[in-house]
Amino acid sequence: MGKMLEQIVSSAPVFLLVAARCFTMIMTTPLFSSRTVPRIAKLALVFYMSFLLFPHVTISAGTFASYSKFISMDGSFSLEYVLLLLGEGLIGVILGFFIQIIFASFSTAGQFFAFQMGFSASEVYDSLSQVENPLMGQFLNFMAMLVFLQNGWLNRLFSSALVTSFQTLNVFSIIDHSEFIGRFMAKGISLLFADAFLIALPIMGSLFLINVTVGILTKAAPQMNLLSEGFPILMLTSFYLIIILIPYYMEMFNSTFKEAFRILFKTFSSIRVGGI
Repeated sequence: MGKMLEQIVSSAPVFLLVAARCFTMIMTTPLFSSRTVPRIAKLALVFYMSFLLFPHVTISAGTFASYSKFISMDGSFSLEYVLLLLGEGLIGVILGFFIQIIFASFSTAGQFFAFQMGFSASEVYDSLSQVENPLMGQFLNFMAMLVFLQNGWLNRLFSSALVTSFQTLNVFSIIDHSEFIGRFMAKGISLLFADAFLIALPIMGSLFLINVTVGILTKAAPQMNLLSEGFPILMLTSFYLIIILIPYYMEMFNSTFKEAFRILFKTFSSIRVGGI
């Protein structure tokens, strides 16, 4: 332990580069980005992750080799080092933002059918996304987070995705492949709405048929005043469908995470610049 601390002190600039990427990823990843998580816990996790990754990162080989002209072996660094820190932070933001997109699709799905079932006005503060979110969107977010934790996707994010990013990405590779990264993020946002629509489609379709049926019956017999009974019917039907669809939602959440990580690792391999 003492030898490792001495190595960290002697190579502090390299350690700070590793810590910058870990810090920004944690600050933008769902659950850890929440204000309910103590700051000291976030900093402790950043230090722990950086401590584990630091021995495998050197400026003599791998992705950090291109930083060698900005960092000397005695630990000193040039003014360009600040820009390298910002660039490493940007890589962490990209990783965290990609995970945020996945969870945003679940929240958006809840917003799609919350309006139809009459819950559009019932918005509460979502501690995961840190925005005002309809109840159904927050409910789907919580279910997705349970799947994310239970099936080991969080562990894979730290043990595989983050490690692979150090094997394949550096600041200069992000600059050289900026157009590719832009298309990657744009594709992720487009898939967000596609996944949200697929999740919400069964409930949205059922509620649409109920609205059409109630409208036809109200037009045929205005004295029945079915519109006043429409909202209770929509709510009860929605809750009934949600109970039935929960097992399928769990499978879909897991498959969504699997596909998202496949795309992420495919992106890493497409812009690989070296190895550690």
